[in-house]
Parts: sequence; C-alpha cells; structure tokens
Amino acid sequence: MTAVSEHPSRTVEHPLLEFDNVGKSYGNVQALRGVNLTVRQGEVTCVLGDNGAGKSTLIKIMAGLHDYTEGEMKLNGIERRFGSPRLAQAAGIATVYQDLALAPLMSVWRNFFLANEIRTGPLRMLDIEAMKSICGEELRKMGIEIPDLERPVGRLSGGQRQVIAIARAIYFGAKVVILDEPTAALGVKQSGVVLKYIVKARDAGLGVIFITHNPHHAFLVGNHFIILKLGRVVLDAHRSELTLDQLTAEMAGGQELAELSHELGGIDAGKVVAPHEVRHGGVGAPELDDSADGSADGSADGQPKGTA
Repeated sequence: MTAVSEHPSRTVEHPLLEFDNVGKSYGNVQALRGVNLTVRQGEVTCVLGDNGAGKSTLIKIMAGLHDYTEGEMKLNGIERRFGSPRLAQAAGIATVYQDLALAPLMSVWRNFFLANEIRTGPLRMLDIEAMKSICGEELRKMGIEIPDLERPVGRLSGGQRQVIAIARAIYFGAKVVILDEPTAALGVKQSGVVLKYIVKARDAGLGVIFITHNPHHAFLVGNHFIILKLGRVVLDAHRSELTLDQLTAEMAGGQELAELSHELGGIDAGKVVAPHEVRHGGVGAPELDDSADGSADGSADGQPKGTA
C-alpha cells in the first residue's frame, strides 16, 4: 500500500474537487451550511454522519443532481455547476450509489457497458467480443477475476458488484469517484473486499470520496475525514491529526455523548425495582406500605412520614 506522503497529491497545484462555504437550501430548509471540503488526487476523503446529516445532499451536488445555493464548487481550480449527472460524469466525477444502478438480470459485461455500448459496422451492431475483452481486463486490473462474464450480476456477491461499479467508473474516465455507503449492506468479509478495492482506486491516482456512517471502515482506508452534523462540518482533520477513538467519539456525538453519560451517571443502575415501587410510582417515589388505611405511619391522611 503506497504511503500517503508519496502520493502525487502532494505536488498537484489544485485539488481535484473543492467546496468553499457551500450551502444548499430547499425553500426555508437549509440542508447544507458553510461546507468546506477538499478532494485530492491519490487520497480517500471520508465523509461521515448520521441520517439527516446532509451526506445525501452533498452527493447530489457533486453528482449534478442538485445545484448549490451558496459558496463555490471548484473542479481543478475552476468553479463549476453541473446541470445534470451526465455533465458531472463528462467532467470526471462518477458516483457509485448504494443501489449500484446495476441490472441484476443482465450479464457482467452488459452492466459494465450499460448506456456506453461499443458498436461497430454500418448497422451499428454491438461489438460483444470487444466489450467482453475490455470488461475482463479492467476487472483484472482491480484484482478481481470473474471467469464467466455472461453470469447475471444478481448472482455475484455484494463485494463483487461494488467492484464492477468502481471499475466501470474508472474505465469511463472518472478522476473523482464518490462511493455512497458501499459497505452498509455487506458483512465483514465482503466489506473487506470493497475496502481493498477502494485502496486500489486511490493508489491508481483517483480522488475517492467515501460516504459512510462506519468510523472503523473509514479509518482503515481514509486519508482525510469530514464529519457532518445537521448540514454543518463539525470535524475536518487529516489522518495524522486524530485516532480511531477520537473519530468514533466525534461520530457518536462527542460532547452530547459526554453530557448524556454524565446525566445517566446519577442513576443507580444496580438497584432492583420492587413490584410495590412500580405500583406506587417507581424508583424515587415515597415508600408506602400496604396497610389498610393506605398510610405509611398509620395517619389517616395517607401522607409519608415527616410531611405536614
């Protein structure tokens, strides 16, 4: 695995992709506010956050689905706005969504060239042999061997499907690859397969944006880390500036988690709640007995001892 300091990103004049105080509003709802983000060649930039943090909006802006309403987005140092995903793809930004946009009943090579088929001759017939050859070669470059390229994609493992989507993006000219929660629905072994190919894409000189809610997966492959919360960046750090424990704590809520721990610390977790405590108001309620007159000290008003 190539060391970060040896990557060509250190000698590049401009980042591949850069957000400068980018914001996005949907009417009165502000989904993103003042987001700064830098994606460099040969690095994995991890964007973490819980549901509702703004990760999906961020992806849609980079992929050309939505336009931003504040700030600037620069590609190779030039401000850009994409009116469609096809324009973003033509500019070198490829997005691999969680559902992969693969047709499960179609073969591996057909999925690889979906909407980009090679045609030949006056009748523009599909050049099947050329597409199979290219597909097999590009997958081998990523370190994956699929003997039968006619196999339906739906019969492959989740990790293999992710690799096909990544290899396809690289072949069709991507300089920046956005991976939307690629390990979310995978087990440990298949997640490891995907993480390995993320590193391969990074070492091939691409700028990789790894969207995830899993700090352990992010820390295994990431060079730079961004944590979003309610549309704002709450952490922006290089790998050398934090540990996995710090990243996990920030992802889990940081200060909010500490406050919750302090609040819960006052509860006597070891106390067994008796049935009569539940009947009479639970833990912390005045202890009352089951005497006939309903009082704790035999008084007629039923008030606990020591009260007026």
